[in-house]
Amino acid sequence: MNRKPFYLAITFICLILIQGLVLNNIMLFDRINPYIYIAFIFIFPYRTNRFPILFLGFLLGLFVDFFSDSGGIHAFATTLIAYLRPSFFRTFFQKTEVDYEFFNMNQESFGKIFNFVATLTLIHHFTVFILINFSFNNFLNVIINTILSVIFSLILYFLGNFILSRKQQ
Repeated sequence: MNRKPFYLAITFICLILIQGLVLNNIMLFDRINPYIYIAFIFIFPYRTNRFPILFLGFLLGLFVDFFSDSGGIHAFATTLIAYLRPSFFRTFFQKTEVDYEFFNMNQESFGKIFNFVATLTLIHHFTVFILINFSFNNFLNVIINTILSVIFSLILYFLGNFILSRKQQ
C-alpha cells in the first residue's frame, strides 16, 4: 500500500495549521513574517499533469487566507509559484518530464535545492508583500520585508527539513 498520499494529506493539513495558528501570529521587528506553508509546493511529487499542484496550491493559499483574513493574496501567490515550479525545476535540476517519476530531491546537491527553494520563496514573498501594500509608494518597505521574510522562512524550512530527515533515517 502506498503511503505517499496519506503523508501528503497530513503534511498539507499540518502546514496550514502551523501557519495559521502559530506563524501568522509571529511578527519579528514589525517586518518579518515567516511563510513556511509553501514548503508543500516544494515537496509535492513532480508530474506531467500540472492540475493537481495548481489546485492544491490554490487550496493551500485559500486556507491560509482564511486564517489571516487576507482576501486571496496567499491563494494567488501559491498558485503562481505552483505554476512556475516546473520551469524552475527544469532550470535548476536539468531534468525533463521523463525524469519526473524517478526524481528524488534528497539525491540532489544542496546548492540546486537551495536555489530552487529560494527562488520560489522569493517570488512568493514578493508577490504577497506587493499585493498587501498594493502600491509602489512603499516599494522599499516591500523589498526589505521580502528579503527579511525570505531569509527567516528559508532558515525555518531548511532547519525543519534537516530535523525531519534525521528522524526518518
